Amino acid sequence: MTQAEKLVAFLKAQNLTCATAESCTGGMVGAAITSVPGASEVYYGGVTSYDNSVKQHILGVRAVTLAGAGAVSSECAAEMALGARRLLGTDLAVSVTGIAGPGGGTDEKPVGLVWFGLADRNGVRTEKAIFAGDRAAIREQAVTHALGMLAV
Repeated sequence: MTQAEKLVAFLKAQNLTCATAESCTGGMVGAAITSVPGASEVYYGGVTSYDNSVKQHILGVRAVTLAGAGAVSSECAAEMALGARRLLGTDLAVSVTGIAGPGGGTDEKPVGLVWFGLADRNGVRTEKAIFAGDRAAIREQAVTHALGMLAV
């Protein structure tokens, strides 16, 4: 059983729904979930917010967050997850924002840095990971992490 299959079974058993807000993974988390037959019972949809304007104008990430902390930050991940949960009306929402490379990294925010958010009825929590490998490997690891967060 794949991780996505386990997640869908878990969400069904708990009678929970979920949504996604993705940046660096470009919809891969949603694609993993929807690859599972019956996912429509628990997955409502997602927002691929690759550009900051989508983060701000669709998901509701504050301009001050983007200007101050940046798109790859705990604050942005939290606001993305909260926005997706509100927008799609789900029990849970996970967000992913990071630097998949090969370029774009800095000393403070290296390639492989990914922030995740998980919003539920109690609020939101964030997690940070630094993944190794090329762009594809970083994105795959981010998907795995995000799926794991949804299986609360």
